[in-house]
Amino acid sequence: MKKYILSSEDIQAIRALAAEVASQIQEVASSSSLELLSLCSHELPRSLRSELVHMKLEEEPSVFVISGYLIDDEKLGLTPEALHSGKAASSTLEHEIVFLLMASLLGEVIGWSTQQAGRIVHDVFPIKSHAHEQIGTGSEQPIWWHTEDAFHQFRGDYVGLMCLRNPDQVATTVCMLNDFPLSYELRKILFQPHFTILPDDSHRRKNAVRDSEGDPFDAIEESTLHPVKVAVLEGAVDSPYIRMDPYFMIPAEDRNARDAMMKLVKVIDERIQEVILHPGDICFVDNYRAVHGRKPFKARYDGYDRWLKRINITRDLRKSRSQRKSAADRVIY
Repeated sequence: MKKYILSSEDIQAIRALAAEVASQIQEVASSSSLELLSLCSHELPRSLRSELVHMKLEEEPSVFVISGYLIDDEKLGLTPEALHSGKAASSTLEHEIVFLLMASLLGEVIGWSTQQAGRIVHDVFPIKSHAHEQIGTGSEQPIWWHTEDAFHQFRGDYVGLMCLRNPDQVATTVCMLNDFPLSYELRKILFQPHFTILPDDSHRRKNAVRDSEGDPFDAIEESTLHPVKVAVLEGAVDSPYIRMDPYFMIPAEDRNARDAMMKLVKVIDERIQEVILHPGDICFVDNYRAVHGRKPFKARYDGYDRWLKRINITRDLRKSRSQRKSAADRVIY
């Protein structure tokens, strides 16, 4: 894990660039806005660009925290109470611009028609009715470590988190796949398609903000009823990529595969780390080289609870073209 602390010069340059972009757009999700953000990302401070390009090309670090951007808590307004709150977008446009400028150096942001009504930038804050759910808007359950959208072949390469507010110092949990003590024999088993990963609760109809065109939840139900077996490791045997979400996985039928999976889970459990994000912190997690989760906390629902922005980033937008409406559309249906 690596931390980059923005200098006062960095912050000044980023604010000026964000203001320039904000003068031309009213929201970040349109194709024209995303094109402008991608173009302007090349005007971020060179030292920051260097770190993000290195993360993309060298696959190190697999967890990268950018710290020091200042957020005016009073201007931010109250933490929303529900995902349909219209208040959030106008008060956080500057933050979303800064977030996406940095993300654009890693790839292209994507959304899901089954998550937060297809929004590109997700809001993550506690919702009272979700308190005991295994979902980002829950609070009293830990979010068990996982790779994001592990059930789907078009899952993002990176997950981005931007902290707007975290008064209770709630920890994000991470584990990087560096030097895992797994034998070659175990890795060979984990590279084979013995494992079943079901869609997580954030994609379920019961947690929808509203129904979307064509009812995209039909495909989720199909994935649940007829899941495809996959490998949990792929890529290079000595430096693998990971695809796991143990909370939403069915035990493998093969005994050797079950044992190998249990050993991998144990290895990750023993190496999980806590990262406390502070207002203004931006964290990028390599979704192929690390897992992440969240510690439980007691929400107050007083307008000042933890509030993050979350995005998914793909290095190859074309691979999901069959499930997007147009080349420029970023929502996977």
